[in-house]
Amino acid sequence: MKILVCSDGHAQAENAIRFVAPIAQACGAEVTLLGIVEHPSDEPRLQESLRKQEQAFRDRNVPVELTTKSGAPTDEIRKRTQEHHYDFVAIGAERKDSGPFAMSAKAYRVIKEIEPPVLVVIGQKRELRRVLICSGGKSYIDNAVKLTSELACKAQIGVTVLHVMAEPPLIYESMIEAEENVAKLLASPTALGRNLRQEKEALEKAGVPAEIKLRHGLVVPEILNEAEKGDYDLIVSGSTLAGGALRTYIMGDVTSQIVNRANRPVLVVRGGEAHPRGLLARLSQFFSSANR
Repeated sequence: MKILVCSDGHAQAENAIRFVAPIAQACGAEVTLLGIVEHPSDEPRLQESLRKQEQAFRDRNVPVELTTKSGAPTDEIRKRTQEHHYDFVAIGAERKDSGPFAMSAKAYRVIKEIEPPVLVVIGQKRELRRVLICSGGKSYIDNAVKLTSELACKAQIGVTVLHVMAEPPLIYESMIEAEENVAKLLASPTALGRNLRQEKEALEKAGVPAEIKLRHGLVVPEILNEAEKGDYDLIVSGSTLAGGALRTYIMGDVTSQIVNRANRPVLVVRGGEAHPRGLLARLSQFFSSANR
């Protein structure tokens, strides 16, 4: 496994180092520590921070390569990931304030513009013990399950797969009772039951203890409530590749809100390519047929 850890020398980068170092050790990973200087006056402080951060990996016998670049962080990270393969990229992030745009714009750009999965280290978590995967019950989360199984297997931790269903009207109360019976749902021939069963089986095949949980209500609040109640150390969510010539990634409303509101690390993993829906899909089909 190869991990790219990005640092600008600030406190949030230090948090990322402390969280990633034991993961890298458990996984036998190789780490590239990429220091990025935006302003020349910041270079002495960054170099001093990088030496300490490099030592944090060496203290755990983690092979680490130190490199520095000058320029815009997102551009330098994108270039590095285009030139070298990494299983995921780790960045530190902090909130400026509360509200819909509380997370740093730089963190959003990194998530949306680079190809590998992105681990956004938020808060002060120091150890990876419990992981919460946010499943929409569809195959786009398969890559997230695969990467999580690799991390969890080697770090010997447990994983919970959470699916949140919208609250149906009271007349469908019996449906709620049936869906809350996880064993019954997993044994059912429904698409949701089949996908959740496959996710659980994929984790267990890799030797990872896996639990399926169901909640009803608004998706993001339920995810955050479960993360807080279960004291999970990492939330895993998905994103999709946007169609078209520009390789950008769509976090989606759920993932972007999790990144913006979670008080713990979030791993955003790429899924499949996004497909047009609704009116956009019909227009696409119309113009495709018109040009035949």
